[in-house]
Amino acid sequence: MVSSNSQIKIIVRTNASKTQLLSYDETKSAFRLDVAAPPDKNRANREIIKFFSKKFKKKAKIISGLKSKIKIVELI
Repeated sequence: MVSSNSQIKIIVRTNASKTQLLSYDETKSAFRLDVAAPPDKNRANREIIKFFSKKFKKKAKIISGLKSKIKIVELI
């Protein structure tokens, strides 16, 4: 269960076959996420926001790592 204003650290792999949450990486304290969209023109970031918004039924935004594979997503 996710409480209000939760932050989730993720490690993103783009150009995957489908967008899905894979596992939790204990060493990096982050979730691994495959994203079907390519990283160019902000497509992967938009796909990440859409994925988390649907999954948790809350508004999602990327607050850190817009151009990095390690990101922090906030659920509001």
